[in-house]
Amino acid sequence: MQVKINIDGGSRGNPGPGASAYVICDLNGKILAQEGHFMAHCTNNQAEYTALKLALIKSKELGATELFIESDSLLLVKQFVGEYKIKNPDLAARMVVIRRLAESFSIHIKHVLREFNKAPDALANKAMDAKQSLGFNPIKHLPEDAEILAVPQTGNTVNGVEVKPVVRKPAQSAKKQHPEPPSLFGDF
Repeated sequence: MQVKINIDGGSRGNPGPGASAYVICDLNGKILAQEGHFMAHCTNNQAEYTALKLALIKSKELGATELFIESDSLLLVKQFVGEYKIKNPDLAARMVVIRRLAESFSIHIKHVLREFNKAPDALANKAMDAKQSLGFNPIKHLPEDAEILAVPQTGNTVNGVEVKPVVRKPAQSAKKQHPEPPSLFGDF
């Protein structure tokens, strides 16, 4: 299955509170999944990398095989394709995990201007404003943490789709029913 993915990440304070977001659509433009993942403390680059990682995890969950990814982070795109070196050790470690997740896909990634990446930007900002993760068809099994377990809000529409606070099943019950989910940032 082919999907189009737009990703974005941001941080207020850089570092500070931030969010990562992805919007996954079929090739006709129907939204299959979108999620803004709130991060209590991160840099904008950490948020951008996390957006790509989350999009890959959700794409696998959806059964996608070919991904057309757009990001307004030139740094992320150039580092993913190997045109720029990754000098920051934290980002280098994150890219190892991202590349491992990417192995099972045919990936086409390109840089786009911010004006063509408004959907994930709106979702990331909504998650930062709410100080919690929000989504439509979010990732089912991501390890729980205090950032995700926030008080639910109602009446949230982003990109024309109703989004709800993300409440994931406890890690213990997920282990009983499902294989170990990938951790958000690997082993660091």
